Amino acid sequence: MSVAEPVLTPTFCPERLTLARQRRGLTKSQLAETCGLTLRSITGYEGASSSPSRDTLNRISRYLKVPISFFARPEPEFPSAEGVSFRALTAMRAGQRDAALGAGAIAFELHDWINAQFNLPATSVPDLPNMDPEAASEMVRTEWGLGQLSIGNTIHILEAHGVRVFSLTEDNAEVDAFSLWRGNVPFVFLNTRKSSERSRFDAAHELGHLVLHRKGGPVGRQAEHEANLFASAFLMPQTSILAHAPRQPSLPALVQAKAYWRVSVQALVVRLFRLHLLTEWHYRSLCVQIAEHSYNRNEPNSEPREISQVLDKVISMLRDRGVGVADIARDLDVYPDEVKSLIFGLVLTATRGGNVQRISQHEPARLALLK
Repeated sequence: MSVAEPVLTPTFCPERLTLARQRRGLTKSQLAETCGLTLRSITGYEGASSSPSRDTLNRISRYLKVPISFFARPEPEFPSAEGVSFRALTAMRAGQRDAALGAGAIAFELHDWINAQFNLPATSVPDLPNMDPEAASEMVRTEWGLGQLSIGNTIHILEAHGVRVFSLTEDNAEVDAFSLWRGNVPFVFLNTRKSSERSRFDAAHELGHLVLHRKGGPVGRQAEHEANLFASAFLMPQTSILAHAPRQPSLPALVQAKAYWRVSVQALVVRLFRLHLLTEWHYRSLCVQIAEHSYNRNEPNSEPREISQVLDKVISMLRDRGVGVADIARDLDVYPDEVKSLIFGLVLTATRGGNVQRISQHEPARLALLK
């Protein structure tokens, strides 16, 4: 009596298993233990030396929360860990890093899907390596026609100049934001669980990386320091600070003044100190008061959260065509929650299901963005 061979999946992409596993922040051992498999089996599947049976892949897909069809798609494009700027790499666990990079890989596919349907803004982000961060921020403001004005919406500004902005819903302090260049297209990922002021600073910080570190340069703390200096100057230009900031301010005065630049009170205090508008004693005193009031964790008089103009328009226009998030997810072979995690907090529009095939009947739509 012959033993029946296991039923193999018609098509199986090993790299897709790696992506799905890393998106959940799991090691091979953790996945194997949870699914009742051996580490050798998972290693073999990801290394393309063996393929899982249909039953096994069903079990894996349920745990990793992806449809089984996800594993039949072409090899994914992973963001390069070396080319990604993470705000707190030293505090980040490998699983957290892998989950964020996994989100980036799926965002690439979502972006390509959107890009096929809409004419997205062209990229016009300056490349300013080895430039002083303060000078670089001034040059970007000049090229983008911002002058010394307060920036109303950082996400809108980035998107208007071709930066693709997506969200992260990871609920941990170690994954604030990250950015990268994918060819000639810049991407920024923001943790939308942070305060509006923190998210604005994160967006400007990641712009600093895109502008200053596109071709390498400093790494680690030095790169983060430069990006912080850029963000501070970009959001709070020196001329603007000198014209509008209070002199020898009290903490209540700063809480009121910060609304002009839409930054955190902590960021404003640091900027005033770096511009020598506060003595060291006054600076330290204000920092103590901020900590005593827990303003470093709970921002006072917080601004409304910023949203993505591009994603909001895309979802709205798709909805008008009868296409919803569920349709996009089905076309990408993921579940709707995965798509929502990339646009969470960045769109206001409610979505309804429809038929994704209807999109192909339209020429790419042009998005009119307001700076």
